[in-house]
Amino acid sequence: MIQKRDDLIILRNKKNWSQKDVTDLLNIRFSVSITESYYGMIEQGSRIPSLNVAMAIAKLFKVSPDSLFNKKSKS
Repeated sequence: MIQKRDDLIILRNKKNWSQKDVTDLLNIRFSVSITESYYGMIEQGSRIPSLNVAMAIAKLFKVSPDSLFNKKSKS
């Protein structure tokens, strides 16, 4: 089941960052190289990031990885 990660989108928008800004910062700060397209798929919930990528994204936004990627879907 696809689960859109609204919290991730909200965090990015609060910083006025584009998806490209996020991917550039991940590469510069954490040596994590992903495409804008892949990052967009992570935000939309159609891709699950590797642990390394999830940790870098969480560190970039100063939140726990669980708060972004371990949400239980509402039934």
